[in-house]
Amino acid sequence: MRTLTAATTLAVLFSSAALTATPAFADTSRILPVKSTGDVVADGTHKKVFVSDPDNGKIVVTDWTGTVVQQLTSLPGVTDLELSADSNTVYAAVPKSGAIVAFDTATGAETARWSVGPNPVSLTLTDDKLWFGYGTAESGGNIGSIDLADPEHKVSLALDAQSPWFSAPMVDGAQGVLVAGMAVQSPAELAVYDTSSGTLTRTAHTDVEGGNMRELAVTPDGKDVVVASGSPYYQAVYRTSDLTADGQYPTNAYPNAVDIAPDGSVAAGIDGAYEPDVYVFEPGSHTSVREYDFPSTTTGGNADLLADGSLAWAPDGSRLFAVSHNYDGVHRLRVLDAPTKAATTVKVDAPTSATRAKKLTVKGKVTSRAAFPAGTKLTVTRTDLDSPKGKTLPSVTAKADGTFSFTDTPPAGGKVKYTVAYAGDADHAAGSGSDSVDVSRARTTLTVNNDGKVYSYGKDVKFTARLGKTYKNRTVEIWADPFGGDKPNKRVKSGKVDSHGNLSVTLDLKRDTKVTAKFAGDSRYRSASATGTVGAKVSVSTSVSNHYKAKYTWNHTYYFFHKSKNPLITTKMSYYKGRKQKFEFEVYYQGKWYPGEPDYFAVRADGVSRVQITGNHGQDVGWRFRVRSSYINGSSGDTVNSTTHGAWKYFTFTG
Repeated sequence: MRTLTAATTLAVLFSSAALTATPAFADTSRILPVKSTGDVVADGTHKKVFVSDPDNGKIVVTDWTGTVVQQLTSLPGVTDLELSADSNTVYAAVPKSGAIVAFDTATGAETARWSVGPNPVSLTLTDDKLWFGYGTAESGGNIGSIDLADPEHKVSLALDAQSPWFSAPMVDGAQGVLVAGMAVQSPAELAVYDTSSGTLTRTAHTDVEGGNMRELAVTPDGKDVVVASGSPYYQAVYRTSDLTADGQYPTNAYPNAVDIAPDGSVAAGIDGAYEPDVYVFEPGSHTSVREYDFPSTTTGGNADLLADGSLAWAPDGSRLFAVSHNYDGVHRLRVLDAPTKAATTVKVDAPTSATRAKKLTVKGKVTSRAAFPAGTKLTVTRTDLDSPKGKTLPSVTAKADGTFSFTDTPPAGGKVKYTVAYAGDADHAAGSGSDSVDVSRARTTLTVNNDGKVYSYGKDVKFTARLGKTYKNRTVEIWADPFGGDKPNKRVKSGKVDSHGNLSVTLDLKRDTKVTAKFAGDSRYRSASATGTVGAKVSVSTSVSNHYKAKYTWNHTYYFFHKSKNPLITTKMSYYKGRKQKFEFEVYYQGKWYPGEPDYFAVRADGVSRVQITGNHGQDVGWRFRVRSSYINGSSGDTVNSTTHGAWKYFTFTG
């Protein structure tokens, strides 16, 4: 209960005067449960990929999509892998066990294990023999073999009597030719051996350009060897007959991988952060037909890199498998689809804006590293508000330079997207591009009534939205947003307007409210909205107590108090957090009411505010007073209602 002194009001009285296009590839990637990568091989018969993990001592087996299906463990330091010609067996070099282990590709079961001497690191299969490089810096390196045609699978060691290798060499072979090379050495060192007689006969040996060799691969015909070394900045090619240079596959800084498909297609990779990671060359060509730049998968944005020696062709050339790693140590098996098909890029250029139902021209260009056949047809699709799933338009023929153009008359307005696509062929991957044009739409009218009106508290008020002419959409939404942060903007009605364009809703107003009508638009008329703000007064009532009688006099009902009693004024007002009532006290003098200094008193959570008028009421005898409780928007502690004045209450004192 708050108090106010009547004498204070009398003192005041007498002291005052008054917000192109990308190729269409099906490339995918899957995270691998590995810490490192030694080698990758692809089994086309069982549609499996084998990835060795030296740090974890295991081989991870995935399906053709990269999903892990099996893990072969207890293979400490496992590095190189080799697949048998019939795809029934995968061989693994296990350096820390001094062994080569064979696994059934269908089941993953171990089928054989051979002790072959210290540190076997590299394998290759040719002429029914599994050749391997082995050795250490302490013992020196050499080449051995396992005779797979021998029922006893005889193991032979130290087959290179003139071995120049200071440690275990890398090996690869084909068609009676074996090539060996020394990793992590500058200059790079290569040797060629004839294996056609079943023995190992060195035919060439030399240092070649560059160093820090990461991988080597012999072509299927056995005539060349392709080398990936840290330098030079390309995959160098040497004749196996005499190790003379025989060309190069241009890539970029730090080559670290090479694999050759059965048809002679070459996949070459680099350990470079700012250039493409993988380059694909068709048989006989030394100009890349496809390049892959791995996206970043780290939070810091650093690019993913190709792991050393981590490229493997599917035997039919339909896929290329690559393992990448990032700065967080996460490895991914990337399945690159149709790698020998040149990427197709389609650029589409539509006007920025256009008029609905008027002809417009769309231009563009289709490009690829491989030339397109004459008369190349491109499909055209228009997507708009009338055809959200797309409408096929007449195809367009690209000119000899790849450029194309076509005209269209858009029937719908709004954002209209034109997509031009090439389906692909034997030499080209599919590709598409799109561009959008803003097509004009007519304006419609939308209004909502009652804007600026003020209503009593709790009044049921009908609001009507009126929509003008449109094409197909006749739906309107009505939203009500009561003032105050505790009440959300809410959709209160949605539906089709009547034959007069009207949609109505009745709201129970207890706060000032912004009412908004919304029309989403259609293919010929743009969206529209209309807003009206209405006021809602508070509920306020005032009662007087402690009087000894009430009597109608002086044109009002007066409450009479003995001078020994303090009037108690109780106000009830609709509640809002932090709300205060404005309390006014006036005195009547010589035919006019004079105000005292008003004060603000808090309204409790139950909506009640009590004020007791105290003082020496002996000096108030004979004077006439009145009080009023009001809510003043802004001054009463909030702005959620419209200013509302309660009724005056009149009283006087007697002796």
